[in-house]
Amino acid sequence: MKQDSSTTVPARLPKIAWGRGLYLHDSDGKVYLDGSGGPAVYCIGHGNEEVNEAIKAQLDRIAHSYRYSFTSDPLEELTEIIVRRCAEGGEDGGGLDRIVFVSGGSEAVESCLKIALQYHSARGEPSRRKFISRQRSWHGNTLGALACSGFAERREPFEGALIEVPLLSPVNSYRPPPGVDAEELAKWCADELEREILRLGPQQVAAFIFEPVVGAAGGCVAAPPGYAALIREICDRYGVVMIADEVMCGSGRCGTWRALQHDGVLPDVMSIAKGLAGGYMPLGAAVYRRQLGEVIEARFGAVSTGHTFTGHTAACAAGVAVQRIVERERLVEKVAEEGPLLRRLLAEAFAATPEAGDIRGRGFFQAVELVMDPETREPFPAELQLHLRVREAALERGLICYPVGGNVDGRRGDHVILAPPYNVTQPELEEIVGRLGEAVRAVLADVRGAPPSV
Repeated sequence: MKQDSSTTVPARLPKIAWGRGLYLHDSDGKVYLDGSGGPAVYCIGHGNEEVNEAIKAQLDRIAHSYRYSFTSDPLEELTEIIVRRCAEGGEDGGGLDRIVFVSGGSEAVESCLKIALQYHSARGEPSRRKFISRQRSWHGNTLGALACSGFAERREPFEGALIEVPLLSPVNSYRPPPGVDAEELAKWCADELEREILRLGPQQVAAFIFEPVVGAAGGCVAAPPGYAALIREICDRYGVVMIADEVMCGSGRCGTWRALQHDGVLPDVMSIAKGLAGGYMPLGAAVYRRQLGEVIEARFGAVSTGHTFTGHTAACAAGVAVQRIVERERLVEKVAEEGPLLRRLLAEAFAATPEAGDIRGRGFFQAVELVMDPETREPFPAELQLHLRVREAALERGLICYPVGGNVDGRRGDHVILAPPYNVTQPELEEIVGRLGEAVRAVLADVRGAPPSV
């Protein structure tokens, strides 16, 4: 049976029973330490009583009021929180202040794409219908988001039905394009975007979408300094909407509430999801600038990307409760302060493991890329499915991590992501990294004992 590089599961999954904090308990009594917040979702851990009580209280009043019939206190309060946090970092406070709430990350990205299209229609440029994205990116499972994703294995079953989206080079200092020095990478990749806009014709291009820190498809790859500012200038020059996909890397995960805040750049449209409600309820959002909103509203009255569960009341109540805790306990600041600790622990754990070719990321969003040859950076053969072996070895040791394959060329490449809850303790961080080190070393010892067939 063909296995997906990150979502493959054993023939028999353990059955979850309950969870509290960073610890998950299955029905057989085994305990797991959640070192990746699932898929970088559970930003304050599991079973938080304050959040649970907020959801229960909202359910006692009303679970869901249709957004086009009513507004609600949770929706309005969460809107205020997001707008305020998006303005942090010294950017224009009148920037990102329009929001469409949805049920998750893929839906948020899909809404971002539609907002860009509607904006160009509203301003009298309906020819702008093309999107540009990057290889080694992941934007979601809906057809539009999937078409913008450079994740070969996840795209394969749907090829032929996807819209055509040019995929530019990954912006990865560890694996720059041939002949490009790491110091030149930001400008080279920005120039590549400009060349592609000119090739297509600026009047044909609606938006450029990218992850400020690439998640599953690349393994916590942050672009080099200056890259985001350069593409902001290029998008402005040619009237292209700049979409930052922060579903995985945003909402505080990288040590600033907006991941692009680190780069001092404001996008036109931004998708958020995973850390917004921390997994307590399905929730995502497309956030966009007032400038776009005013143009759309003047022509169409409102954005045309609403859904039945847009602004789901209980989901918004969960988001409010999670964000109150994140703000009150200064958890984003904690991530910024302790991110270097997580990186140091990983460096120490893998200091004697040459196959740990690169350790990278921001904040509590860190990855280890495993390579067969550290000198040439040659990845392990795809047939080994090294990342899946690491996943199983970690589970045996009671650790949840997030291994993914294909980060080099769509088939080859193995990395493991750690994305612990923001309120993790230092001893828990040490335990997470220790168990991961044991799992990786066990798998590598097994691989060395059985030379791979290339």
